[in-house]
Amino acid sequence: MPSINSPSGALPARFRRERLLIVGCGDVGQRVARSLRGRVQLVALTSSSERVPALRAAGIRPLAGNLDDPATLRRLAGVATRVLHLAPPAREGGAAWWRDQRTTALARALRLRSVPLAFVYGSTSGVYGDCGGARVSETRPVRPDTPRAHRRVDAERAVRWLGRSAGVRASILRIPGIYAPDREGGTPRQRLARGTPVLRREDDVFTSHIHADDLARACVAALFRGRPQRIVHASDDTELRMGDYIDLAADLYGMPRPPRVAREEAQRQLPLQLLSFMGESRRLDNTRLKRELRVRLAHPTVHTGLREEAAA
Repeated sequence: MPSINSPSGALPARFRRERLLIVGCGDVGQRVARSLRGRVQLVALTSSSERVPALRAAGIRPLAGNLDDPATLRRLAGVATRVLHLAPPAREGGAAWWRDQRTTALARALRLRSVPLAFVYGSTSGVYGDCGGARVSETRPVRPDTPRAHRRVDAERAVRWLGRSAGVRASILRIPGIYAPDREGGTPRQRLARGTPVLRREDDVFTSHIHADDLARACVAALFRGRPQRIVHASDDTELRMGDYIDLAADLYGMPRPPRVAREEAQRQLPLQLLSFMGESRRLDNTRLKRELRVRLAHPTVHTGLREEAAA
């Protein structure tokens, strides 16, 4: 990784030390902040005054602002040398349901003054839609199947526009399911306790994963080593069907395996959000993550990540 204490070229003198702005400083954003604490100045956008003490205690300077109120984002202009954007689109898109107005507003605000050197956006592998279990590279055309995925595609367009029009080194990480024992809802344990069914093997789908700590490493690598306007799969090496992943967790935890049901039965029993994940099957190729960003996964497969929790 290049030195992050080197002079910042044409940026104002007060920004000669690297400053990272985290937009969407949730679990992964805080993991990134912990890994960079003491090496860069940390700033986070927050719309909640209740989060201010916790951010300060973590060594992060809070900046009040709301992605749904573009006027409050003007203060972000020129504030950072690098930006990590992990905030999701709004749950509802309104009349323009396919648009992510939040990312568009953020990109416009950052152009008002000195633009950052690098901008990393955390997108989703859901932009590909259902791939029939095929192995997918970053060059595969997107084919979003849900309103949520359509808004992610629109966010990616806004990121590319910022990169091309303002000379920002923009990177897009397409992220699958995030897991970690110390992440809220980060393992299948609660699902197993509820006895939620999984699809029978002939109906089941391939699903990809990334440990939250490895995702944080990928974010840092993209901030400092990402290629301009590049898409990278932030995924581990796991190639498991969803039901096999849940069965693996059950075996490691010493819990009963969930029942297997046909897709028709699952459509009657399960909530729509869970069904949406069961309707898309793909295996992500993570070659760029390893070769270009040079990320060494601490948890190459879910077997190692889940085994740690079972051991604890």
